[in-house]
Amino acid sequence: MTYSIRPRGVCSREMQVDVDEQGIIQDLRVLGGCSGNLQGIAMLVRGMSAKEAIERLRGIRCGAKETSCPDQFAQGLEKAMRQA
Repeated sequence: MTYSIRPRGVCSREMQVDVDEQGIIQDLRVLGGCSGNLQGIAMLVRGMSAKEAIERLRGIRCGAKETSCPDQFAQGLEKAMRQA
């Protein structure tokens, strides 16, 4: 299933994540934001369970901001998994 996440308070504009029936992340695509860092995060979460990704990325901050792209991804993914 593909989920679209609209992050708030960060540079990225949209995140699309593919999660299989077992809850494993198959792919993550991010529009906007710090391209290299977000490509790295996408490669790291590929093959990881959605639950583990949420646990690892939730709460990460970007500088003085209260959130970050990884945190917004975790929040959006958690919401998507609850609705699935």
